[in-house]
Amino acid sequence: MKEVRLRFAPSPTGYVHIGGLRTALYNYLYARGQKGKFILRIEDTDRTRYVEGAIENLIRELKWAGIEIDEGISLDESGNIIDVGDCKPYIQSERVKQGIYDKYVDKLIEEGKAYYCFCTKERLDHIREAQKADGKVAKYDGFCRGVSLEEAKERIANGEEHVVRMKLPANKDISFDDAIKGRITINTDDMDDQVLIKSDGFPTYHFAVVVDDHEMGVTHVVRGDEWLPSTPKHVFLYEALGWEAPKYVHLPTVLNKSGKKLSKRNDDASVEDFRKKGYLPEGLINYLALVGWSPETNEEILSMDELIDQFSFERVSKSGGVFDSEKLDWVNAHYVKALEIPKLAKYIKPYMIEAGLIDEDFSNEKLELIAQTFQESIHKFSEIVEQSEFLFKDKIEIVEEDAIEMASGEQVPSLIEAFKEELSTVDEVDEEFAKTIMKKIQKKTGVKGKNLYMPVRAVLTGNVHGPELVNIIQILGKEGLENRLNQFHQGE
Repeated sequence: MKEVRLRFAPSPTGYVHIGGLRTALYNYLYARGQKGKFILRIEDTDRTRYVEGAIENLIRELKWAGIEIDEGISLDESGNIIDVGDCKPYIQSERVKQGIYDKYVDKLIEEGKAYYCFCTKERLDHIREAQKADGKVAKYDGFCRGVSLEEAKERIANGEEHVVRMKLPANKDISFDDAIKGRITINTDDMDDQVLIKSDGFPTYHFAVVVDDHEMGVTHVVRGDEWLPSTPKHVFLYEALGWEAPKYVHLPTVLNKSGKKLSKRNDDASVEDFRKKGYLPEGLINYLALVGWSPETNEEILSMDELIDQFSFERVSKSGGVFDSEKLDWVNAHYVKALEIPKLAKYIKPYMIEAGLIDEDFSNEKLELIAQTFQESIHKFSEIVEQSEFLFKDKIEIVEEDAIEMASGEQVPSLIEAFKEELSTVDEVDEEFAKTIMKKIQKKTGVKGKNLYMPVRAVLTGNVHGPELVNIIQILGKEGLENRLNQFHQGE
């Protein structure tokens, strides 16, 4: 049985987009589910759009997300890009240097399935404008098809700039089956004599992708549906070169809430954005798998292993999947709640340091208490700043109407006085103090229930609702408690 081989082959034109991560994920899930191989390849034939550091970012983000490659590019211990596998190199520009594409384009030219084109940019622009003015589809008019191979080679020897185009037959239906879109047929009369080799000697995406997929034994091409119109060109090239075409799977677009394509420009769409906000890879991957796909069980919380077991292209939607940040938060919160407290404390610490709430030497015991206190309420680690900042303020402002009402009751002065008296009897606030203080205040003042707890909470936190008061008292400590009680007592 033929080994199943899938590849993720992005261009290094920027940092990894969330839509790209989903494409990589679906490739990975299917490859793993079929006991096959997942290959990471770089398609950098468009050198004008190359972004420095994009390849390294891609490798790091995939690793962070738990998507492991079997073959392709990787980073060594020093952070250098290396090839792993027998089909190297896995970067197209390196494959160009080795002349990998030359023998195939030469074969097409010799067999009359491709030809040299010497048309200038000015002529091509003029043709397209004239075609558009006549209401026609803008495409190459085949002007150089009639140039003999002998003449072409002579013009090339004289230094004339040129490209290589594939020669499509007239009025031929090209058909292929897509696992999601179904049977697709396009006539060659509606297609263009696509450029295969550019004037700089680099292959175009359309040529390189076919050669690379064939040489690397790719059995399934899984990519975004923006590539669907180009697929007939690829199918034709497979046929022209005498190769078996892979199975095609064109994934629906990832949309934002407005129903438009999630974009790098208008949305927080890079994987790095989500990582920096404090999403767990397990949460992001779990949710992203569900954007356009659903398991038979209709479960929503699935580990990577469970996704691998259940994933199939049959259950991928034909329409675009909407990326809903609120649903992502809900899924991610499940994984935050499952973290052990020391691990959660480690995750939230950098966010609190960056916000200036704590420093590197902040008590680990208190940090873990903060993690425990807010674990049920945060969806992602960055939220810890907004939720916990009241603990670090010098002055508490009571603005909520219910809190103002509770903090202005006639029993409040006696509650504060009783609290201060108990506080003065200890050198430091520990768990025992935090657990017993309210009962002691109740015994001293005779106030109980919400008339006891809500005013004290309002004075200490500025709110009548919130995290466990026992934890808040411990986190504030003796100095913090005295500061807040004194501020209120003085009417500040």
